[in-house]
Amino acid sequence: MSQRYKPNVTVACIIQCREQFLLVEEQIDGVRRYNQPAGHLEPGESLIAACQREVYEETGLKLMPDALVGIYQFSADAELAFVRFTFCASLDEPSPTAPRDKAISAALWLTLDELIALEQSHRSPLVLASLRDYLQGRRYLLELLDSRALNITPPPKPA
Repeated sequence: MSQRYKPNVTVACIIQCREQFLLVEEQIDGVRRYNQPAGHLEPGESLIAACQREVYEETGLKLMPDALVGIYQFSADAELAFVRFTFCASLDEPSPTAPRDKAISAALWLTLDELIALEQSHRSPLVLASLRDYLQGRRYLLELLDSRALNITPPPKPA
């Protein structure tokens, strides 16, 4: 039997205010990269709670996502794969940012043109792919992500 496929589960959030989008800047292996606020799902955490936590840690903003934009699969290499749940939120006024995660060097409000100009420095192709879906109006209700099963104890394993 082959090794079981175990992709990393991550969340990200497209945050728009007027004609700008919030991206975070980080150094990965000495290279400056840009991404939507994003991170890994933690044990016992719902996807929506993970999104809220990651946005807060990386930008200092406390917000509730409005909708799910999409679920994406991405393989960085033969051994590193991701399933990414991308959410969206919009703000009426640009809020000041204050990243709490030491890995984030800045949170930047960028226009679409500025964001596209940085494409070669995006953390992954999912940054632009999910943004294009968002701009095309793709939205799914958050109720799609049922988290009621988080507190259910799994049945015992057979002896």
